[in-house]
Amino acid sequence: MPHRVLLGWREWLSLPDLGIVQVRAKVDTGARSSALHVLSHEIFLRDGVEHVHFLLDSGVPGAAPQHAQAPVLDRRRVTDSGGHVTERIFIRTRLFLAGVSWPAEVNLAQRKNMLFPMLLGRTALAGRFLVDPASSFLQGEPPEGLNPP
Repeated sequence: MPHRVLLGWREWLSLPDLGIVQVRAKVDTGARSSALHVLSHEIFLRDGVEHVHFLLDSGVPGAAPQHAQAPVLDRRRVTDSGGHVTERIFIRTRLFLAGVSWPAEVNLAQRKNMLFPMLLGRTALAGRFLVDPASSFLQGEPPEGLNPP
């Protein structure tokens, strides 16, 4: 079995393809898919391929929302923790955490009432990481001046 990096239940990660240097993430082995909080999104066609333009909040206090865009990978029905089923847009983007970079599927969701703008689900974690649910930020403290929940 290859060496796997240990994560806490919350970590900071990057989404370099989207220009996101740091986003606060909840590491959730109970969630199948990963989700990114978007304030709004709009679908458009580019060269006959469906893309999505979205506005996202990294969870960094005082930071302005960021614009990003990506090709639409898929649309799938997702059941949230409250049992509500919604159709969500999925994109594929590169994640960077603990010195590891890999492509992952991420759905775009309204997570405005959640403490973490990013949910890192078990599909993205599988084969790469182990999770210690009693620890936080094992891969580094949040940027100076930020007070995580």
